[in-house]
Amino acid sequence: MKPAELLELDLVLRDHVPVIKRFTGGGTVIVDSGTVFVTFICNKDAVPGLQPYPRPIMSWSSLVYNEVFQGTRNFNLRENDYVFGNLKFGGNAQSITKNRWVHHTSFLWDFEEKNMSYLKHPAKAPDYRQVCIISFLCASDFERGFMRCTFTLQARSHLEFICRMKDYIPRSIFIDKTIRALSSHFTVSPTTLEEAPTDPHFEPSTKLLTTQDLETAASSSSP
Repeated sequence: MKPAELLELDLVLRDHVPVIKRFTGGGTVIVDSGTVFVTFICNKDAVPGLQPYPRPIMSWSSLVYNEVFQGTRNFNLRENDYVFGNLKFGGNAQSITKNRWVHHTSFLWDFEEKNMSYLKHPAKAPDYRQVCIISFLCASDFERGFMRCTFTLQARSHLEFICRMKDYIPRSIFIDKTIRALSSHFTVSPTTLEEAPTDPHFEPSTKLLTTQDLETAASSSSP
């Protein structure tokens, strides 16, 4: 999707908010110190029996997090999101190639409400984001013993749709339980970015959009 379809570009440009286009796509995420990222980068045969396709990978990840959030109320995978009840706290994105796959999650540990004003309502929203509005009509019909009503589906606002993970589980416990859950699937050991293997020929496709990119997108979307 184009930036103008996802972002309130006038506000983004006014406040000099950096915009990054990630190679895995997915929904738009506000990133700050309250965001926690967890990424699985796996060879296609790293998880025995797992088919390297979006839905099986998503389902497998939810089993991992079922262990992490065991005892936490109403955790579930709904469509492509992790939720407590019907409130989203984790969004997912994937990239799958012939021999490897990436599944990463942006967890809303905390967020500033004002930052949600940078986001537009997505044109395609998950079904569970919708809320049913019931309107009653024709008072005269009601007086005769029956009434008519209409049902309208309306997308919840960002603040009605999301929640803070910190209200459900302490951060340190989340990290410890995630490592413990992954230890049943992989051999887990700590490392640093400096120690991680690198490919000198690697060219990242994730891109930081320039001010000119955003201004062009804003002008092209103007009526």
